[in-house]
Amino acid sequence: MPDLIPDFSADEYVARLSKTRAAMEARELDWLIITDPSNMAWLTGYDGWSFYVHQAVLVGPTGLPLWWGRSMDGLGALRTVYMPDDHVIGYDDTYVQNPDKHPHETLADLIRQRGGEDDAIGVELDNYYYSAAAHTALLRHLPDADLVDATGLVNWLRAVKSPAEIDRMRRAAGIVEAMHTRILDMAEPGLPKHHLVAEILRVSVLGTDEAWGDYPAIVPLAPSGMDATAPHLTWDDRPMRVGESTFFELAGVVRRYHCPQSRTLFLGSMPAHFAEAEKAVLEATEAGLEQARPGKTCEDIANAFNATLNRLGFEKDSRCGYAIGLGYPPDWGERTMSFRRGDGTVLEPGMTFHFMPALWLDDGGIEITEPILITETGVECLSRLPRKVMVK
Repeated sequence: MPDLIPDFSADEYVARLSKTRAAMEARELDWLIITDPSNMAWLTGYDGWSFYVHQAVLVGPTGLPLWWGRSMDGLGALRTVYMPDDHVIGYDDTYVQNPDKHPHETLADLIRQRGGEDDAIGVELDNYYYSAAAHTALLRHLPDADLVDATGLVNWLRAVKSPAEIDRMRRAAGIVEAMHTRILDMAEPGLPKHHLVAEILRVSVLGTDEAWGDYPAIVPLAPSGMDATAPHLTWDDRPMRVGESTFFELAGVVRRYHCPQSRTLFLGSMPAHFAEAEKAVLEATEAGLEQARPGKTCEDIANAFNATLNRLGFEKDSRCGYAIGLGYPPDWGERTMSFRRGDGTVLEPGMTFHFMPALWLDDGGIEITEPILITETGVECLSRLPRKVMVK
């Protein structure tokens, strides 16, 4: 068993396991196969860049979870999970990317060895890391089992953060503040974009006096000008120019816990329609934040934001926020709650979100976003950055 990271105790992992088993019981599941690396880490502590091959955490009716994966990655599991060494089980390397056999054949064997061949088994069907071939292999090698879609079961258990998790996110907020501050210091007309992004990445890893920086689940998004009319473009080598906006969607990360935040930089004199859009976004953001408190719903925040934005002459047809926390590529969102019409999830203290009131205009984009924590009495913005378009 490794030396545990001090802010997550074995007791916290055991409590997470108890919550998972209660959710399994409510769904009448005997076993749960967890392939989302965020959920694997939350339940066991496992942390490694091995999600490009098949791996899982297996939770059964009793006992501690089992880590299952490629044998060489089992060495990383021995270094990071809280379970005893005999709970780390590796499969032969001949199963890796071999069209003649599939690693999930060995996972089926593992379940059969433990008497689960005709049990109800939950799988994360709608998950980046669980393939159609993996599901087919389980169906073929566990013909009497009932494979049940349990997508999101563990994700939802992660919604309310523990004090130790919130501490990581606060430290991540300090890192994203440092990243945006460095952008404002360094950006200037003529500076090649990739030079600026290299500096952003440097600051993100160096971190702050409170924490070193982990890698983000999403690379820096930093489009300028007409590229900024789209939400998810990255960077190139073109020089920054006067008269263009650039939004920077970034995240500070501390031991896989993300604090994303966006700010927009305008080089030169900001035109009137950008100023009007900024004013609308800021006023709508305040309206949304007023609804961000326990007992309110995700929909309440979205409705307040959109009503204000519409009144001021703008529209946003996508969600304006989502749950955040522990994340691995390709997404730092938790894939549960969203700030949009129809999401009646009731807000609780300890929930964390990226409030994302971005607008993409005909000639650029404005992103002024906030990572927020629902508190006992209202909401806390985790970052202290000024909420405005940065003009330089």
